[in-house]
Amino acid sequence: MNKKINTDDIIFNFFKQICDEKDDEKCVKLGVSWIDAMEKNLDKMEFNLDNADKLKFDEDIRNNRDHLNSLKNKTSSEWREYATQCMIEIMDNKKNL
Repeated sequence: MNKKINTDDIIFNFFKQICDEKDDEKCVKLGVSWIDAMEKNLDKMEFNLDNADKLKFDEDIRNNRDHLNSLKNKTSSEWREYATQCMIEIMDNKKNL
């Protein structure tokens, strides 16, 4: 049985883990780990861009960093709500494919 694993499925499952976590402290730690991973991804993407593309995508990168910064002080209930919204977006995007 060969089942392809989709990136959206991995992200969905991560957000589901945040929603399902009963321990508030662990829930927040999962959220913080999400921020850390996304910041590392942005750093790598930015590093790999040539100068012209850095200028082209500067606003997008800045917006993504601002979004991640806005998540940094969320409570567990705020993380669960955010994760739920992200899961809904993933499901909606799958319907539109």
